[in-house]
Amino acid sequence: MSTYMSEPSGHKKRTSQRVDRIAGIGFARFLKLLHSMSKEGLISLSVGEPDFGTAACVCEAAAQAASEGWTKYTPTSGFPELRKAIAANLKKRHGLEYNPETEIIVTVGVSQAMDLGFRALLDPGDEVITPDPHYICYPPNIALSEGITVRVPTTPADNYALEPDEMEKKITPRTKAILFGNPANPTGALMEKKTLQGVAKIAAKHDLVIIADEIYSTFIYGGAKFTSFATLPGMQQRTLLLDGFSKRYGMPGWRLGYAAGPADIINAMLDMSQHTMLCPPNATQWAALAALNMDDDADFEKIRQHYDKRRTLLYTELNRMGLKTAEPKGAFYIFPDVSVTSLSSEVFCEKLLLEEKVMVLPGDSFGEQGKNHIRICYATPYEGIKEALQRIERFTNKYRK
Repeated sequence: MSTYMSEPSGHKKRTSQRVDRIAGIGFARFLKLLHSMSKEGLISLSVGEPDFGTAACVCEAAAQAASEGWTKYTPTSGFPELRKAIAANLKKRHGLEYNPETEIIVTVGVSQAMDLGFRALLDPGDEVITPDPHYICYPPNIALSEGITVRVPTTPADNYALEPDEMEKKITPRTKAILFGNPANPTGALMEKKTLQGVAKIAAKHDLVIIADEIYSTFIYGGAKFTSFATLPGMQQRTLLLDGFSKRYGMPGWRLGYAAGPADIINAMLDMSQHTMLCPPNATQWAALAALNMDDDADFEKIRQHYDKRRTLLYTELNRMGLKTAEPKGAFYIFPDVSVTSLSSEVFCEKLLLEEKVMVLPGDSFGEQGKNHIRICYATPYEGIKEALQRIERFTNKYRK
């Protein structure tokens, strides 16, 4: 008989306090429940990955690289060819000039770029200000670098707009950085240029670093305009710009992202990376290079229009059935309020999955302001969304107060 125990009796605790600080954050329970169910009839509006696949030429580039023997370690910062292509892409999209030798690092997804950025910037007890709701991984990444998350509440009444004056009230002598996603996950909120200008004034006044997560910057709707934070006067040398290939190029599982920013921060991230991940994947980098070299803007515009159609359907129908929601202007998420029912957001999501086989995520996973909300991802075909809406309305009416 096995005498194995998860932690030997009488011994000191084996896991670190870092683990304790992030315990319980996430929605692993829902994913476990999902995987235990039959997939027949299931509609998932949960995982934030595009429903269009990786382009054939991108897959072919990776296969060719592997067949030609590109299976060794690469430079820790990524292949020079890819960093040059990233710099050219940032110049094309935003008019930003980056030195690919010293101001760009290729990473294992944007998640690694964020992790490296925090570890390079934060000392224990340093504070990072972020809007609430926020991407679920922001606070854990900050905590793992022994930093402290300071949240600035935003509300659907203001379309989750960040108020710079409220942000400034949160600044203390330990504040080191401001972090935001633009457009934002989970709300789809897009920060207007005037808001970004207000944040820029605060950053300059208090000598802060801005970490701008711009992974959804190509998913913009309703005639809105995207402004990359680093384009504002004086901000490029204060900004760590995070972006990648998962969303725009349908490459979530390829795990490749990058950071662009001041040379001292990028060099510090490079020092961290060479002792942890060592280098980004080899063949994946050739795939990313092929993605950047594609002439696919017209094809992507068709995809964006399809996503806009789904967004409009959800926004209209959710509000009609009483699940009030702000209009998202970016990304591919919508964040309705489910308080017309008698259910908490977590119970709403669990019962909706079990009773109607529609999976969405509880809003309070994304911060205090997510209470009584759910996150719906519309990276799902239009007909599937229509069917999901019928099930959600039936479910909502069943539990309506």
